[in-house]
Amino acid sequence: MKLLTSLLVLALATVAAPALAQKVRLATSEGDIVLELDAEKAPKTVDNFVQYVRAGHYDGIIFHRVIDGFMIQTGGYKADLGEKPTRKPIPLESRNGLSNVRGSIAMARTSDPNSATAQFFINVNDNLRLDAAEGRDGYAVFGKVSVGMDVVDKIRVVPTHAQGMHQNLPVTPVTIRKATVEK
Repeated sequence: MKLLTSLLVLALATVAAPALAQKVRLATSEGDIVLELDAEKAPKTVDNFVQYVRAGHYDGIIFHRVIDGFMIQTGGYKADLGEKPTRKPIPLESRNGLSNVRGSIAMARTSDPNSATAQFFINVNDNLRLDAAEGRDGYAVFGKVSVGMDVVDKIRVVPTHAQGMHQNLPVTPVTIRKATVEK
């Protein structure tokens, strides 16, 4: 009976592993950023994000949209501006009680509320206009920067330019060298 209980606990822990992932380290060309994920309030978004991290999706990608006073965005493009393939979009979890405040992380999306895939952004200012409200779907916050806001602040002020369809693209690429799940 004791062995069966131990096996059951182990099996449940294995099945729930993605939802239990609480921290992700982004080793960037500007320094490390540690993200604390909120799987309780944004379970589908966190699970999606952790799957991308574990698959190595974010390794070698750039911050392709940097706007001081607003946010820094990544998750979709390599240094040559080639777009990385993604899985199907996830449902929007913007009405979860989390807010787009400085240091929070949220999913980027198109005008379709249920279009988020792998791109995300870090708010460098309080952007409450991005929260869900009456008549507004908002952007799903799924965690916050717990370590490395100094790195975020370095990135937010890098010189940017327009190149092709990209506005606010860093002149010198800022890269996520490696993204890893910590726990």
